Amino acid sequence: MSSENEYTPPNVWKYDESEAGKWAKTNRPYSGPTHEKKLTRGNHPFQLYSLATPNGQKATIMFEELLELGITDAEYDAYTIDIGEGTQFSSGFVEINPNSKIPALIDTTTDPQVRVFESGSILQYLADKFDTLIPSDIKAKTECRNWLMWQMGAAPFLGGGFGHFYAYAPEKLEYPINRYAMETKRQLDLLNKHLVENKFIAGDEYSIADIAIWPWYGNLVLGKLYDAAEFLQVDDYPYVKRWAEMIAERPAVKRGIRVNNTWADDGLTERHSSADFD
Repeated sequence: MSSENEYTPPNVWKYDESEAGKWAKTNRPYSGPTHEKKLTRGNHPFQLYSLATPNGQKATIMFEELLELGITDAEYDAYTIDIGEGTQFSSGFVEINPNSKIPALIDTTTDPQVRVFESGSILQYLADKFDTLIPSDIKAKTECRNWLMWQMGAAPFLGGGFGHFYAYAPEKLEYPINRYAMETKRQLDLLNKHLVENKFIAGDEYSIADIAIWPWYGNLVLGKLYDAAEFLQVDDYPYVKRWAEMIAERPAVKRGIRVNNTWADDGLTERHSSADFD
């Protein structure tokens, strides 16, 4: 890297909102609400506030899988949180997720009502509540949770690392792109080797581990994330592609990725019943 591109950090970092650009309403160095606004409530047992990013897709796919299984008690209302406009910093949203990240959920069937935030926590909560989409055998259940926790720890390298510097950063910088491309490919290689002998992530049974990993790594190898399939040579990971294509054909997945999707032609800004998909 040439010296003219080098950055010398000051002794004390200071936030300059004027330099934040398009991220000014998304990222800031402090927590808490910026404005007062209550969340809209529907009539179903679960109230979901989200956006169809990979993390948001986990929650909506999970709900649609539960409904596909005939679990009517899993009916939900879904409302879009526009993170580009800072809706996640409203007082109503911060009340259910002080971390101001989507997705966030309210279970109205309990007294008092339960808030659930962080996508992995939502998946575990719903799997435990309805006793499904997680293996019952302790060894298999632990393996499922191993991979669920792997995704929670690994995806920031793909999203906040590779995705940010490759697709969103204001300038293309070789070092961070190379650094996070290498780690992303290592993760894909890990998944590929694991899926050689496993139909699903946790073995022979579809589970919340698949629901957690597919929106990130499935979409990536299917060319639907960061437009980076060629750059990362995703054809080098045939077992990940086989798994990703299989998951993509599930009816609940097809529905789930449409919910809170504000950019797709068939996307739903809100979801209140199965009729919304017609």
